[in-house]
Amino acid sequence: MAHQRETHAERGWDAELVPDERGRTGRPEAGCPVELALAAVSGRWTTLVLRELMHGPHAFGDLRDRLPEISPKVLTERLRVLEERRLVVRQRLRGFPVRTRYELTAAGRALRPLLVELYRTGTAIGAAG
Repeated sequence: MAHQRETHAERGWDAELVPDERGRTGRPEAGCPVELALAAVSGRWTTLVLRELMHGPHAFGDLRDRLPEISPKVLTERLRVLEERRLVVRQRLRGFPVRTRYELTAAGRALRPLLVELYRTGTAIGAAG
């Protein structure tokens, strides 16, 4: 264990990639900011649901219209997970039939630059390979 600490202390950490102690680990840690960001956008359809909500609040039916290939079950699961991650809030709207609207939280909106950069990076990787 002392050797591992010594190796980390001697290592020249890239200050941009690892600006503080939370990322200075030899294995994935739940509290690592990179792991938190990746977990926030993980899951099939998650990035597309987030993309649609970046434009503002949407009712469930609106999201289904914008993403016609997603099944209602999967959309419900994605929205539930995003709620659990505190990236989306759900509001029940008055009236009949009952409607549900979903909106990004501040943490959800903070994912915008990450999604933009993931798109840029994917484009660069695709062009290179």
